[in-house]
Amino acid sequence: MGSILKALELERTNKFIKELIKDGTMLINALKNLSIAVQKFSQSLQDFQFECIGDAETDDEINIAQSFKEFAQLLHTVEEERRRLIQNANDVLIAPLEKFRKEQIGAAKDGKKKFDKESEKYYSVLDKHLNLSSRKKEAHLQEADTQIEKEWQNFYEASLQYVFKVQEVQEKKKFEFVEPLLAFLQGLFTFYHEGYELAQEFAPYKQQLQYNLQNTRNNFESTRQEVERLMQRMKSAPQDYKPPGQWTMEGYLYVQEKRPLGFAWIKHYCTYEKATKTFSMTLCEPKSGGKNGLVSCPEMFKLKFCIRRKTDSIDKRFCFDIEVVERHGIITLQAQSEANRKLWLEAMDGKEPVQDFLIKCSVLSVLSAIVIYIGRFNFVRKCIDAVEARGINAMGLYRMSGVNSKVQKLMNTIFAPKAAPDMDLDTELWDMKTITSGLKNYLRYLNVVLKECNYFSLESDDQNYRVRAVHALVYKLPEKNREMLDLLLKHLVKVSTHSQKNLMTVSNLGVIFGPTLMRSQEETVAAMMNIKFQNIVVEILIENYEKVLYDQAKAMYACKAEHSHELSFPQGAIFTNVHTSVEPGWLQGTYEGKTGLIPANYVAFL
Repeated sequence: MGSILKALELERTNKFIKELIKDGTMLINALKNLSIAVQKFSQSLQDFQFECIGDAETDDEINIAQSFKEFAQLLHTVEEERRRLIQNANDVLIAPLEKFRKEQIGAAKDGKKKFDKESEKYYSVLDKHLNLSSRKKEAHLQEADTQIEKEWQNFYEASLQYVFKVQEVQEKKKFEFVEPLLAFLQGLFTFYHEGYELAQEFAPYKQQLQYNLQNTRNNFESTRQEVERLMQRMKSAPQDYKPPGQWTMEGYLYVQEKRPLGFAWIKHYCTYEKATKTFSMTLCEPKSGGKNGLVSCPEMFKLKFCIRRKTDSIDKRFCFDIEVVERHGIITLQAQSEANRKLWLEAMDGKEPVQDFLIKCSVLSVLSAIVIYIGRFNFVRKCIDAVEARGINAMGLYRMSGVNSKVQKLMNTIFAPKAAPDMDLDTELWDMKTITSGLKNYLRYLNVVLKECNYFSLESDDQNYRVRAVHALVYKLPEKNREMLDLLLKHLVKVSTHSQKNLMTVSNLGVIFGPTLMRSQEETVAAMMNIKFQNIVVEILIENYEKVLYDQAKAMYACKAEHSHELSFPQGAIFTNVHTSVEPGWLQGTYEGKTGLIPANYVAFL
């Protein structure tokens, strides 16, 4: 009975180990397949080119585009550790289990076979021995006794060997069977620990990436309305904008040409470059399907002047005249619409036909303009004072829009013909959301914009270069606009210092005021793509307010100019209109009426 139980136990153990080896092999193969799939996924991330629409990319876009390669590298590192786990798994788990099954359980099975054989042989001899007659000769009986004793010894030896082997298997499986499992789990835990270490190293990058993603999401949410408004304006007046291109103006114009039977209007594709006053015309000829093709080389001219054609002076609409250096006489052109003609006239500095159209500014009109400006300045200051006194800690300040009817009422009050220059923002009449929305609308109306930002300067990783570029941009503004910008930026700096309560960080303020302070001159698709850079410029303005808006400096040492574009000055000289130069280590400023370069380490800002 005991041998049967031992045999059953051996068989159960053998069957369990077989199942374990089978499942372990399946697990290893699954890990191999998973590793192959992850490596393929990692390679796809590595190969993917994350391109953004537009001529340039923001820092956030660059980091987001790089993120796929960072993900790929992380997965690759994880898979390196997984491959080590898989390579060791067979030696650590499968081979020891198979060895234990074959050597230990196999030997026990061989012992059982021998035991069964000796047992059968012994009991067969025993039956014969017991059936011997007592009448047999003594010599025969002694031989039978010797034989049964010998078989007993063999049976007993086989029984002991079998019991010993079964006991050995039962004891060895407690360590030789468990040790491979422990080693495999240890390798698995090492792999998981390696993943944890990688996750810890990845955490700062992940945090920065989440910041970049949130910035991008905020920019998208904030600029989407601006883009939609721009799209609506473009759709409502499809010809009232200049298409993006390398020219100041370009498009189709009809040119009046003299023919034997009279005048004819011939379609040309024309371009104009304002910087060089170069005007070109290329003859167009209709092709099959109604399309136009350029059939000749362009004629190039140097523009002398441009003037709008009076309506009653010609039987065609939307006409204007130009005179060029290379051709005698007037060239009469017809635009495609009144809006299109205005764009051509604006690009070519076109004049009106009536000489008295340009009214000279009198002293009275100049004084009126100053009064209006002072009134506007006071209103902006009133709004800022109200915000700083009553709502600087309000959550989502400037992000939350006021009720449209109230904002419109405030704007109507401002622009009323008899509006007081120093209107009172009564606490009960005007709530904080109305004031902040009114201020944004008012600044947009005032056109305090930075129109000439070169976005390529923002692609540099050198933060100082960026600040210098924005500083130079600010000092291209008219003085009154710069004063207004100075007032606003001081306020935005103060708002950002309360960001723990109002949540209006520098980045969030850039998103809000970017479209307000940096509107494009042209309403084009390219302008929509560049909206993202407006936010970056405003961020730079807020973060570097003191660097960007300084104006005066004092010479700490005397200097003698070595080149014509440099300034000579004595110690103690006071410079005005001081701003950074594109030349590293140099400033640009004015001294005694002359503007030039100043060594940055020779002066101290006032």
